[in-house]
Amino acid sequence: MTLIKSISGIRGTTGGRPGAAFTPVDIVECTAAYAQIINESDVPKKIIVGRDGRMTGELVNALVVSTLMSMGIDVVDVGLSTTPTVEIAVKALGAGAGIIITASHNPREWNALKFLDHNGDFIAEATGNLVLDYIKSGKAEFASLEDIGNYEINTEMIDVHISKILSLPYVLKNEIRNKKFNVVIDCINSTGAISIVPLLEKLGCHVTSINNSITGNFAHNPEPLPEHLSELSIAVIKNKADLGIAVDPDVDRLAFVCEDGSMFGEEYTLVAAADFILGKKSGNTVSNLSSSRALKEITEKHGGNYFPSKVGEVNVVEKMKAVGAVIGGEGNGGVILPDLHYGRDALAGVALVLSLLAERNISLKQLKKTYPEYVISKNKISIPQNIAPERILEKIVAKYTKEEINTEDGLKIDFADGWVQLRKSNTEPILRVYSESKSEDRANALAKMLIDDVEELIVNCKL
Repeated sequence: MTLIKSISGIRGTTGGRPGAAFTPVDIVECTAAYAQIINESDVPKKIIVGRDGRMTGELVNALVVSTLMSMGIDVVDVGLSTTPTVEIAVKALGAGAGIIITASHNPREWNALKFLDHNGDFIAEATGNLVLDYIKSGKAEFASLEDIGNYEINTEMIDVHISKILSLPYVLKNEIRNKKFNVVIDCINSTGAISIVPLLEKLGCHVTSINNSITGNFAHNPEPLPEHLSELSIAVIKNKADLGIAVDPDVDRLAFVCEDGSMFGEEYTLVAAADFILGKKSGNTVSNLSSSRALKEITEKHGGNYFPSKVGEVNVVEKMKAVGAVIGGEGNGGVILPDLHYGRDALAGVALVLSLLAERNISLKQLKKTYPEYVISKNKISIPQNIAPERILEKIVAKYTKEEINTEDGLKIDFADGWVQLRKSNTEPILRVYSESKSEDRANALAKMLIDDVEELIVNCKL
């Protein structure tokens, strides 16, 4: 049983006692806390609610909708949807906020509430802290009978979302249709089946979908990582497809499989999308500090400037707005296109990458070869509870003063041939150790070098 309350909402596993799992009690109190904030704010008292295909989605949706209406808030229920679709719906329908019922890439027993502001962006840290305060204080005032909120269903927002993508001037609709791409899509038993599939069909692709029944009983681990995409890889080869597409259950992360069944690499989803956009309009890019150096190289090749941000979509978006980035995102397959909205959007990523392939008349495998080749190694190291991770990072900084240092989010050290980032986990007594270089051996060596440094500090009590 798990329940995690954070500045972006709550998430947890189904079943158990209130306060220790994702129970109806916790769902109601968290929804009521956010509703109270909306009622105290100068925004429309209307909230968009949407969900992915999880097995508990309908149950959680009923609790959320009833709570909102009981607090005098009008609800527009967009039903089965995607995270980026709900983000677009908030602004399109003039709402004051949004709630997405999804645990993103977590396994089927998980679910979550994610809160959006009146712009359709994930709520800021200050608002998230206020939600947590209101949960603790039980500060929620329910409406009288005369003031109960209204309820309506809107099933058109995915079509609106797709239309907005197809109306972008640089999405090469005709060129993609002329290519008649043969595509396999792994819908992971969620709403990719009602979003990515119709987008591909409107672009004239021949589509084969697997795991396309929206049951929430995920056919495999739903995070779109290479080790979970063997079925998609086999299907690409079997169907002699041009490419394969994988998304997570709420369709904000995107990974591709090449025509020979090999992985394009989730880190390169954003790189390819940015390569296309920067060829159409000059500007800056942003990704988090744990993302590949390849984006920086592609950006500078196009004459733009690259800016890193702290890990977390909210932080990426904040930095994008500050530097006027034309595209940004995260190395986990998240593409953020400001011309559409400020949120990770797998549908937008698909349209941009297909446009790039059609424009250059090359395969996905050939495209990958045009990019700088990097390998990321992801590790972690346990930290004794009596040792402050911050002290460890301070000591490491002192050792590597001759290298390029960034302490905006943990510690990132840029070497001539790669980088290493050490970040404290918010949920476990560990340091995450991410490293990148142009070979797996060197990436692992950089990680081991820093892990050895940390272990020496701990063993020799140099803290």
